[in-house]
Amino acid sequence: MSVVILGGNCCMERRYRDLCENYNCDAKIIINPVGALRNKLGNPDLVIFFTSAISHKMVKGALSELKGQNPVIEHVRSGSLSALKNVLEKHAS
Repeated sequence: MSVVILGGNCCMERRYRDLCENYNCDAKIIINPVGALRNKLGNPDLVIFFTSAISHKMVKGALSELKGQNPVIEHVRSGSLSALKNVLEKHAS
């Protein structure tokens, strides 16, 4: 399963990636995107927005780039490992 994580904490990026690997997911983590998201998102199975760490404008831009695809989209308020683990248990198990 391919996962795209938008937002979160820079210091947690390695932990996000390790947790996704524990659930056999290929993770693409975009903490602070520079430029357009057009070529960065790809075709994921699951998109996780850590909404406390990114702007509404970025969420709207990402959703418009994902139009026509059918990924599962999760909005999570916290950027903690336990929040990510809950989402992965729900969708990747």
